[in-house]
Amino acid sequence: MDTHATRRSLLARAAALAAVPAIGSVIADTALGSPAVAADATDLPDYAPVPRSSLGPAINSQGYYVGRIKRNLYWVTDGTYVSAFLTTRDGVVLLDAPPSLGHNIQRAIDDVTKPSGLTNEVTHLIYSHHHSDHAGGSGIFGRRVTRIGHSETRRLLIRDNDPNKPAPEETFDDRRVLHIGGERIELAWHGANHTPDNIYIHLPDHDTLMLVDIALPGWVPFANLNINEDIPGSLLAPAKALKYPWTTFIGGHLGRLGTRHDLKIHQDYMDDLDTEIRRALTTVDATPYFVKYGNNTWAAVKTYLDEVIAVASRPVVTKYTGTLAAADVFTESNAFMLMESIRLDGGFGMTVHD
Repeated sequence: MDTHATRRSLLARAAALAAVPAIGSVIADTALGSPAVAADATDLPDYAPVPRSSLGPAINSQGYYVGRIKRNLYWVTDGTYVSAFLTTRDGVVLLDAPPSLGHNIQRAIDDVTKPSGLTNEVTHLIYSHHHSDHAGGSGIFGRRVTRIGHSETRRLLIRDNDPNKPAPEETFDDRRVLHIGGERIELAWHGANHTPDNIYIHLPDHDTLMLVDIALPGWVPFANLNINEDIPGSLLAPAKALKYPWTTFIGGHLGRLGTRHDLKIHQDYMDDLDTEIRRALTTVDATPYFVKYGNNTWAAVKTYLDEVIAVASRPVVTKYTGTLAAADVFTESNAFMLMESIRLDGGFGMTVHD
C-alpha cells in the first residue's frame, strides 16, 4: 500500500474541516485519528441536499483537480479550497497557497508544464490576504520565490511570524500592475472587506477576477459571513468586483469557479437577508423576553435576538434552498452577523434617549 497516497486521500477528505483556520487543524487531526467515542450518524442533523450546480469537478486519487481557465491560466482545488497559477515564459505565478492543497499545488503545476515543456518553477506568489488557510502553504516554495501582497498583508504576516507564510517582499497600497513573463496582472485594494488587506486580482487577458472569501460560487457564506472583519466593506465588494471586465470568478473556496451570475445571486441573498432582518427587528416584540428573565439581561437579549434571527432567516432559507448550497446550514449564523452590522454600523433601531 502507498501510505503517502493514502494519507493524501485522507487529507483531501478532511480538507472541508479546515474552513476555520483557528480550529481546522485540530478537527482534521482528530478526524484522521481514532477518536475514543465515535459519533453516531443517526444523531446528527439532516440538511438539504447540495444542488448539483454547486458542485465542482471530481478530484483525483491524490486529492486535487487541475483545469484550464483560459490560455495559460489554470486553477487547482481540493474541493474546499481554490488556488490558481499562471504559466509564463519566465516561470509560474501562483495566486494563493492554501495549506490544504499543500504539495498538490506543485503536482498540479507539473501536470500542466511537463507535457508542454514549460518551466515548473514557481517564481512569484501573490497573496490575496494574510489568513493562514489561503497563505499557509507558501513556505513550501522556499526563499527564492518573490512574494507580493498588500502593505497591510506584510504588516500582518510579520506580526504572525509564521514560517509557513513568509511576509511579502514586494508590496503596494492601492494599485499595482505586474508584468511577468509577458503577462499582465492587475492588483488593487478597494478598502477593507473580509480582512483589512483582502485584494482584487484581475487578469485582463484571461477574463478572470480573483476575490477571496467574499462570494463563494454556488454556496452561502461560511459561518459569521466568512468570519468577516468588515461587513459594510464586504457588502460593497461584489459591486466593485462587477465593475471589472471578466467572465470567470475565483472565490477561493468550495471546488468550483464562478460567473457574474454567481456574484449577483450572492448579492440577492445578502439583500434579502438584510430586508428580513430589518423587518424582524421592527416586528418581533422584545417585551416577553425581558418580563421572563427580569434582571438577567443577557438571557433576555439572547432569547430575543435568537427569535429575531429565526424569523428573519426562515424565508431566506426557503427561497435559496436548492439554489445556494447550505442555505439551511449557515443562514442563521450569517444573519446574526449582518444584524449586528445593521445595528452597530448602520445604527438601525438605535434611538437616542431623551
